[in-house]
Amino acid sequence: MTIIEPKTADELAQYYQLRYDTLRRPWNQPPGSERADDDDTALHALLLDDAGSPAGVCRLHLNTPYEGQLRFMGIREDMQGKALGNLLVNYLEDKARSMGATTMTLQARDYAVNFYRRNKYEVVEKTYLLFGTIQHYKMTKQL
Repeated sequence: MTIIEPKTADELAQYYQLRYDTLRRPWNQPPGSERADDDDTALHALLLDDAGSPAGVCRLHLNTPYEGQLRFMGIREDMQGKALGNLLVNYLEDKARSMGATTMTLQARDYAVNFYRRNKYEVVEKTYLLFGTIQHYKMTKQL
């Protein structure tokens, strides 16, 4: 497994395709809905499997000079349950520390809360419903 920060057009296309396939397609959302207005100012991480194929995605954005936020975490369906998300979380937390962040925050889908708890995040509050069906929870962690 290798984590890269996608830069080329091909790497970015693979990154966004996996983001769409894992986080939008299952809820019948249109292509393009996997993108966010602040993507250009975020640090993106693409996890490649041993064959060089995209296996996971996540991104880091600094909300303030001291608070990093993880968003758009997705692991390819056939690779789930292998602790690969931990690799992305650890990678981006290290990046956040090197950028001066002391706190991390995220919005976890209900089924991902325990994954983030295992990574030492704590639930702060129940927040919003995505697509009217996916409950989210704000979670934080001190770095």
